[in-house]
Amino acid sequence: QVQLVESGGGLVQAGGSLRLSCAASGRTLTRYAMGWFRQVPGKERDFVAVTRWSGGSTYYADYADSVKARFTIFRDNAKNTVYLQMNSLKPDDTAVYYCAADFRDNRYSYWGQGTQVTVSS
Repeated sequence: QVQLVESGGGLVQAGGSLRLSCAASGRTLTRYAMGWFRQVPGKERDFVAVTRWSGGSTYYADYADSVKARFTIFRDNAKNTVYLQMNSLKPDDTAVYYCAADFRDNRYSYWGQGTQVTVSS
């Protein structure tokens, strides 16, 4: 059974930065897609970023338009951890951020419990 544990959320002023971490246990996820999503109360969970293995030691990253050029997703396979570096944060980035792993059959198999990010104006 895979477990994902997010950390790094908190309160930050607009324009600031945070780095979220998602540590996986139970299975090595080197070749699995790992993504970040976010959700605000009353709304659906939205895609933020994903990193996918594309062979060898190469990974492909993709981002929601709203975070491109501000957020970076990267992974440390030695630690079985994926990160989301968030820069130039805006109040609209306020949400609970979730980590997900192992995309198959058009859905992610595993989800973390979420970490709150609050950006004050």
